[in-house]
Amino acid sequence: MPLTVLSRYLHPDPRIRRELVELLYTSLPQVVAIGVTSVTGALTLTLLGDDPGYAVITFFILVTATARVISLMRYKARAAQFTDADVVRWERLYGAGATAFSLALGALSFRALQLGDAPGAWIAFGLSMSYCVGMVSRAAIRPWIILTAAAALLMPTMIAGMMRPELAYKIGAGMLVLFWLTLREASKHLSAAFTERLEAKHRLARQANHDFLTGLPNRAGFLQALSEVRGDFTVIAIDLDGFKPINDRHGHQAGDDLLRQVAERLSACVGTDGIAARFGGDEFMLLKPVAADEQGHAEASALARKAVFELSLPFLLSDLPVRIGASAGIAVSGAALSQRTTPQFLERVDRALYAAKRAGGGCAWADTEIEPPFSCANESCLPNPEAA
Repeated sequence: MPLTVLSRYLHPDPRIRRELVELLYTSLPQVVAIGVTSVTGALTLTLLGDDPGYAVITFFILVTATARVISLMRYKARAAQFTDADVVRWERLYGAGATAFSLALGALSFRALQLGDAPGAWIAFGLSMSYCVGMVSRAAIRPWIILTAAAALLMPTMIAGMMRPELAYKIGAGMLVLFWLTLREASKHLSAAFTERLEAKHRLARQANHDFLTGLPNRAGFLQALSEVRGDFTVIAIDLDGFKPINDRHGHQAGDDLLRQVAERLSACVGTDGIAARFGGDEFMLLKPVAADEQGHAEASALARKAVFELSLPFLLSDLPVRIGASAGIAVSGAALSQRTTPQFLERVDRALYAAKRAGGGCAWADTEIEPPFSCANESCLPNPEAA
């Protein structure tokens, strides 16, 4: 199925999409069970019927069942490194494997009906129904997989039934259409209910880790991101200069609007590979990966200067331009801080911020205890608009 077609069925939130696909790949016990049962049933028909068609189909069932088991095991081993695009590809792979196995199982029913082998048709149909029940219990969270695999499973049986001269077979083939429609409705209902639960869980998690006003991560969300970051990084504390007079003069609603605009500018500054968070009040934090050694220090300083400059530009509150300033404290991870705890690291950032505030605001100040040391140059300091 082309990705453009599959995109209609993908959840827009990559995190929920990943959880749904991970649930698909927890079906190893069920896949092994139906695989072993189907191979055993097909092999029994081959030995009893002495038909080369049964033998070919048995081999096809064995190959597809083995491929599905291998893919489930590979996903479990590699899932932690997958990107969002990888997750989409593995969902497609799961659907392709389920459809291929369904087609093989449907071919077994087709051959039994074609030969007029009533016991064989009964065994094959029983295997098909068992497989349908297993799919609904696991794959119903992704309805497109159910619909595609069930169609591949039932279509050969329906065709074989329509080819039989007996009316009962034709009626049975028509009833399989109704059965497919029932699977469709059941899978849609189960998928919607399960997805709603996941969305509710993520909404609660977001409320716990995000600031309701700006939409940025809050203190808890920032600390979680900081604990998960790998490699060299910088943390920059941003404190607004002159926010309280604006808030008192124009009202809290205008102050809230100003904070939202600040959040947008800081998010743009830090980019997609970094995080801007609101720690509380008019204090913000930036977290961004940087290069090692001197280059990382330069990147951190440039980011802090950019943030201070962007926040010095006018803001519009009800079409009225207002100006504030900002101070920034910088700390960069590295050998000197490798053994420090998160609270100790953040204390370094706070000290640098206080130094910037004592310098009169409107500047970026670095933690000078980090080796090699560097600190705020005079040209990084911007005029404080409230002091003018």
